[in-house]
Amino acid sequence: MLERLFDSLRPFIRWVMRRPGRVLAACALLTAASLRFTLQLGIDAELANLIPRDYPSVIALDRLRQVVGGEDRVDVAVESPSFEANRGYAEEFLARAMDLRCRATPCFERVEYRRDADFLRRNALYFATDGELDRLESYLEDRIEEARLAANPLFFGLDDELEEDGREEEERELRAIYDGIVVREYPVSPDSTTLVLRFHPAGSQTDLGMIAGLYGSVDSLAAAVGPTAWHAEMQVTTAGRLLRRLTEVRTITGDVRRSFGAGVTAVLLVVVAYFAWKSYRARSRGRHSLRLALATAARMPVMAVLIGLPFLMSLSWTFALARLVHGDLNLMTSTLGLVLFGLGIDYGIHFYARYTEERGAGQDAVTAAEITFTSTGQAIAVSALTTAGALLVLMACSFKGFSQFGFIAGAGILFALFAMIVILPALVSLFEGWSLLRFDAGAGGGRLEARGGRFPLARTVIAVGLLAVAAAVVMAPGKVRFEYRFGELEPTYSEYNARREKIRAVYPPDGRRNAAYIVTDTPAHVPAVAAALRRRAAEDTLSPTIAEIVTIQDRFPMDAESRRSRLERIARVRELLDDPLLEGVDSEDLRRLRQASQTRAAITLDQVPGSLRDPFLSKSGEAGNFLRIYPSVGLSDGRNSIAFAEDVSRIEVEGRTYHAASPTIVAADVLRLVQRESPWMVLATAVLVFLLMWLNFGKLRWGVLACLPLVVGVLWMLLLMELLQIRLNFYNMIVLPAVLGIGNDAGAHLVHRYRQEGRGSILPVLRSTGEHISVGSLTTAIGFSGPLLSFHPGIETIGVLAIVGIGSTWLAAVLFTPALLQWLEDRETRRGGEGSE
Repeated sequence: MLERLFDSLRPFIRWVMRRPGRVLAACALLTAASLRFTLQLGIDAELANLIPRDYPSVIALDRLRQVVGGEDRVDVAVESPSFEANRGYAEEFLARAMDLRCRATPCFERVEYRRDADFLRRNALYFATDGELDRLESYLEDRIEEARLAANPLFFGLDDELEEDGREEEERELRAIYDGIVVREYPVSPDSTTLVLRFHPAGSQTDLGMIAGLYGSVDSLAAAVGPTAWHAEMQVTTAGRLLRRLTEVRTITGDVRRSFGAGVTAVLLVVVAYFAWKSYRARSRGRHSLRLALATAARMPVMAVLIGLPFLMSLSWTFALARLVHGDLNLMTSTLGLVLFGLGIDYGIHFYARYTEERGAGQDAVTAAEITFTSTGQAIAVSALTTAGALLVLMACSFKGFSQFGFIAGAGILFALFAMIVILPALVSLFEGWSLLRFDAGAGGGRLEARGGRFPLARTVIAVGLLAVAAAVVMAPGKVRFEYRFGELEPTYSEYNARREKIRAVYPPDGRRNAAYIVTDTPAHVPAVAAALRRRAAEDTLSPTIAEIVTIQDRFPMDAESRRSRLERIARVRELLDDPLLEGVDSEDLRRLRQASQTRAAITLDQVPGSLRDPFLSKSGEAGNFLRIYPSVGLSDGRNSIAFAEDVSRIEVEGRTYHAASPTIVAADVLRLVQRESPWMVLATAVLVFLLMWLNFGKLRWGVLACLPLVVGVLWMLLLMELLQIRLNFYNMIVLPAVLGIGNDAGAHLVHRYRQEGRGSILPVLRSTGEHISVGSLTTAIGFSGPLLSFHPGIETIGVLAIVGIGSTWLAAVLFTPALLQWLEDRETRRGGEGSE
């Protein structure tokens, strides 16, 4: 069917060769129009945008950001030996920062700076939870009992040392609770040399343009206020989680641009050097000629334009389409430019190499183009359609890292196919007309000889190859591991980390990280949700993941009954503190507790200092309609993230279902989605590749032979993954279907040419098409080497696995397949078989 289609297109290719200017002008106009959209492409690093918008975790995260806002902040550290200078600068900066505008709206909704520490010291127990008050009462009762026993002359303790150690530990815990409520008046480091202003943005925390503008305004303001005018040694440093997100995207963008430029240059150098060497070898007839070498080198820029320009055009069309359909690239598609360049240029290598062979055999330009189009062009089309089909299968995935990669890469392959079998012949015709290209009869290598010797050591190669296959079958299943540790896939930003350390001098890590939130319809539902979560945590004794549930209702009485109960409990603490047995105890802790227990009237929410109140307020100022859930396990391990998500993601209260929200819950959904869809997408890709090969060759035998290098190569890849300890992860899983599509190209070209040339042509086919396959595999590997240069460990693993897969399928194509064809020929000869069919 494909043969008839390409035969029917002979008039078209003749028209292209005779009217190249029209073809190139139309494509140039399309390229110019597409560049406008291509240059607008950005990179979206938001993990939540990789899974469907109707997922409960995504809906909950969107609602959290709308109602509460995000946890991302803009931190400004002011550092100098003088606290007074730091405070003066901070207050001047603060006054002007709250007037900053981001897209006509205030940049910040609030700031953490000066706290009413005196109020908190006088009323600290009013903001203690019932559990904390229980521990305090128990501690005071124990101290009173100890004092009573100590006053008894007949008492002596056998375990005094153990009891003393236990009491000190309890006192440390109570001090930590107190310090968590009664904070210092100013957010300063212990040595008072660093003061931090913590701003909460009012706008979108996912809009990178807004974030960049925000930090630009803050940095400009920091310079305008003039740090050295306050103190000669003063330094001002901006930091915060938003800066990390901005740093990540900027670094990835710069990384992609640098690797694309270097990779394109490397690919073109390889291709041009190959064709220059091929031309020199054919023309020199094995004799060294300096003049011919210089003439060949002079034509290298022409060949670079000839091979590179068509694909650069197709690449601009691809990314213009990506911009129109998806808006931005994601972390997985950000490296596609270089990957597509290295992959798509293979088609140009095969087309141009066959064209030079036909011109060297004495054919005129139009006839050579026709022969190339209907023979090699057909093989190119088969491999391109197979690769594109394998990639487009990914569009069925819910995980957008897969579906968008499949769409963009599949479209890019089809555009590259068009460029290499239409634009490339037009350029060849134009360059030949301008005498920029010249083909001498007999200098291009000509057609293959009908026979060319045997493939050596065929049986040995087959035996070794099958032994490796058997080892892969035995070792790989169940042993190719998945990388769950997010920390192993995350990059390190040295400059950002240095900035963060300045903030940590004031806000050290407290062990409570990665909180999940549940936003309720009404504050009345919060206690019931919290109670349900606490029951679930208490019942889970085998794999607990919930450490603490924090609500404003626990910390601050919201109704009349709770206020009355809290005042009664504080009165009970006062009674214990007033016990005569404690009056003579000289303790800083008891003095602080006596001051903290003086609350005798209920406190309204408006009286609560912002440092305690604001973290529990929604963006609209409503209090108490959400709660925080802190994990008891490290969520840098994806398995813990999944377990935590299963424990907290869904709670039913009074007929209403609530879903927890956090980036780690989204990450858990990403992992589950990748693991669920990956086996099916690999299976669907494999089936599609086989069906296309069968359809193309028309016979099952040839379809199987064309697919064999892929099957063997993939099994070798799995064996190498086990030997090299390469793990799968949600970044490099995309490589598996890509290798299935890409790795089949070599087998398709080799078997197609062998079938065309007939029996006895294995070595000539290997010297010609095998050479082209090797150069094509090298350029594809260079395309995938872009991720290898990435600073991002997750993206880097894409390159590692792809190169292992490409290398394995290439070896299978140029070693195992020729050996197998030779063995089949020998077997047919022994049986008296005739022909290659």
